[in-house]
Parts: sequence; structure tokens; C-alpha cells
Amino acid sequence: MKYILFLLVFLKATIVTFGQQNSIEQQIDSLLSVKTTRPFNGIILISQKGKANYSKLYGYSDLEIKEPLKLNDQFVIGSISKQFTAVLVLREFDKGNIDLHIPIREYLPELTQSWADTVTVHHLLTHMHGISQLDKPTTFKVGTQYSYSQIGYDLLAKIVEKTSKKSFAELSENLFEECGMKNTFHPDIKKYNRLVKGYTEIENGKIEFETESFQNYVAAGSFISTVNDLNRWNSLFYNGKLLKGKTMKLLKTKQKGAVRNHPIFGITEYGYGITIDAKDTILQFGQTGFAPGFVSMNFYFPKTKTSVIVFENVAYETDDLKKTFYYHTEILKIIRNEIKNYR
Repeated sequence: MKYILFLLVFLKATIVTFGQQNSIEQQIDSLLSVKTTRPFNGIILISQKGKANYSKLYGYSDLEIKEPLKLNDQFVIGSISKQFTAVLVLREFDKGNIDLHIPIREYLPELTQSWADTVTVHHLLTHMHGISQLDKPTTFKVGTQYSYSQIGYDLLAKIVEKTSKKSFAELSENLFEECGMKNTFHPDIKKYNRLVKGYTEIENGKIEFETESFQNYVAAGSFISTVNDLNRWNSLFYNGKLLKGKTMKLLKTKQKGAVRNHPIFGITEYGYGITIDAKDTILQFGQTGFAPGFVSMNFYFPKTKTSVIVFENVAYETDDLKKTFYYHTEILKIIRNEIKNYR
């Protein structure tokens, strides 16, 4: 009964208190109101069952002209992009166009390295392929180790282009249209018009406009989205609206060997395109994302159908990602503690 009461109270739009006047909103406000030389500049959205009941905006979309952020402002979302790519790949799997466990030479015969005869789509999805460059041998025996990779997801994009006979940009555009995500784009689809400026802290604490925000492979880390669109995505994606049931179960399964010493969270387990965390008996799916000038987070708690989405367009202390993601991880702790304490 106590847990049910928490769910009712947890995500009200008005200020609601827990215990001694210690609501989620108050905790987040307290976190972000501390005087610092590195203030949070971004958007926070927390929802339950797809309904966005808490959102806050702090700072500017353009630091030079002090343009305030708006809820539908667009950000580059970094590695959150990988779950879009995973869905596009697994939709081809659902159609029978892709086999997860045959060598990718079947789909990309133009590859010159011998690893194309051993690497599979499964290996690419789980970062267990060892490919560092297309023209070089793998850095370890395929399938024996985990090494977080951007190039693997670019290869996945090339594979679905071959099997679908459509460009990856077109495939993603069709997916986002189907999902009603009107502000989410592959950067080659030049329809975005609310992309905020990204900034990076350089020497002596100076903040500089970032010109390399799209340096990542799109399939791995350069999609553009908004907090509202990601909230909509979570509702459809995690509730089985985009893939067949068995395929979605596979995506959300911890894959053998797909374990990383994450620079922020430590030992982290992966499914296809997302991390899977069951610490403290709280099941959490999702991903952080980093692109030059942009720091993002999107996590989902299936038991309570809660989304926690945080976008920031100032990247501080990028030589230490724990510090870069400070606000994101602290907000995540607040939500996890509330779920844990009121279960």
C-alpha cells in the first residue's frame, strides 16, 4: 500500500512532499540551485506512464545572446542514438531480412578484412567484435571480449541500408514519423530548426562553442531529439510497440560477455543498444549519451513506467566523465532513492 501511495504522489505536477518536506522537485531544485562556477544548463523531464509531470529548464540555448531554453529545443543525444539503430536492425530481423548470427560478409561483401567472415550482427550490437578500423584486423578474437564501439553501429546502419534498400536517414525518418516524434532527426534530414548550441569547457574554465558536435557516426551517437520526443519513444519502445514480443525480450536481455567497466557507473551490463541495471532490485534500462558540447541521459524504470531524461548543452570537465555527468547522475540517484524508499 505504501508503494502504491508513492506512485500516486511521486509524479504530481504540483510540489508534493516526502517525509520532512523533501520532495523530488525540492531535491532537484536544491541540487541545481547551489552556487557554482559550473551551473547546470539544460532540461530535465520526469514522467510516469508517458505523462510528463515534472519538467524544468535551466539556462540558455545560446549562451552568447542569452536565449532561454524552451521545452522543445533539440539536442544531439550521443549514444542514446544506439537504441534507435538497434530497433531498425531488429525490425529487419523481425521481417526475416537479417540473421543475427551469420557473418556480416553476407550483407557487406565489399569488406576487405577477414573479420567479415566471423563478425555477426549480434557481435556488432553487443560491442564484442573488436573492430577498430575497417582496414585493420580486430583487436581481439571476435566474440571473446567487450570493447565499446562507435564503428560497429555504423556497420549496422550500412547493413540495414542493404537489406531494406533504403538509406539509413530515410529509415530513421520513417521510424520517427511512425512514433509521432516530430522533432527527432537524422542530421542529414535538414528539417530540424530548434537545435541548441553546444558548448565545451576548455582551459581556465572558459566555455567555448563546440563545432564538432556531429563527429560521431550518426547510428552510434549523432541523432537529434527533444525531451518530449524521447519520453514518447520510451512509452512506445519499452512497452513493446515497435518490435515483436520475443525480439523485444531479446533486446532487454543481458547478453553474455557484454559487460563494460563504464567510466561513470562502473561494471555495466548491456542488451542490444541499451544498458540493463538491476542493482538494489530496481530494474533500469537506458543509456547516457555524449557528443561534443552535449551531455544526455535517458533511463526507464519498467515497474513504475518512469522515465528520467536529462539534456545539457554545456559539457564541463570532459577529461573526467564522472564530473561531466555530475548533474545527470545526481538526479538519477534522487529518483532511484525515492523508488527504493517507497517500494
